[in-house]
Amino acid sequence: MSTETLPTAAPRRRLAVGPRRSPILTIAALAMVAYFLLPLWWLVMASTKSNADLFSSFGLWLAPNFSLLDNLRDVFTAQDGIYLLWIRNTFLYAIVSGLGAAILATMTGYAIAKLRFRGRGGLFGIIMGAIMIPLTALAIPTYLLFAQMGLTNTPWAVILPSLVSPFGVYLMRVYAADAVPDSLIEAARVDGAGEWRIFSTIALRLLAPGFVTVLLFALVSTWNNYFLPLIMLNSTEWYPLTVGLAQWQSTAQGGSGSQALFSMVITGSLVSILPLMVAFLFLQRYWQSGLATGGVKQ
Repeated sequence: MSTETLPTAAPRRRLAVGPRRSPILTIAALAMVAYFLLPLWWLVMASTKSNADLFSSFGLWLAPNFSLLDNLRDVFTAQDGIYLLWIRNTFLYAIVSGLGAAILATMTGYAIAKLRFRGRGGLFGIIMGAIMIPLTALAIPTYLLFAQMGLTNTPWAVILPSLVSPFGVYLMRVYAADAVPDSLIEAARVDGAGEWRIFSTIALRLLAPGFVTVLLFALVSTWNNYFLPLIMLNSTEWYPLTVGLAQWQSTAQGGSGSQALFSMVITGSLVSILPLMVAFLFLQRYWQSGLATGGVKQ
């Protein structure tokens, strides 16, 4: 008895799972990663070399002589340990200015987003316009103002201008508009809570991710600030790391003692970025959640 062969079912097409990868975008992403990481890798490698090896060995790899410990000793002992003084100043400027700028930006952004008062739109327009003004254009007028007040060559000459963060106010205004529900504020007002109590006990907790985001931006901005301390300070005891390392670099380029300073400048630059890396890694989750929540309508 013959049996008929049943027709074989046509093979199913595999459904693509996930987004398709683009080779061009992959190459572009790798190029961007290399663009940002290669200078950092060069800095790490150069910090392990002596002055002679800096000019005789391949820049992206180790030299035969490992001189990192010697370079670190030279950095922290040069000029009676002035590098430690510059680190102290930088921490002072960055922490005080960062916290102050984040607090002021959070309070201002919340007020513009949630409070109704005359001139609110005009005030926000002025803040938006201030974002467009480069900081270097305000450096000389700020110096003249502080000189009349007798605050130049003091920590206040660096801290007070750094407390103003128009971009931080804009960011917190956008974030507060969605993160703090109006119904929650109205309920607190019905219960008899004042505006300051509503902000400090209710809104501030909801604004914590945005606050940390502005804090991170302010820390990085103040830590890397160079031009403002350069014109405001004329005493090396108040220099931050940026101005102090630039002074060492100018001395090295001038030829006087250059063989003793090039490795110090490079190693000092490596040490100076380590606190920022730690702060970024510690605050990264708050930074990401803050940007994501502030940019999505609820």
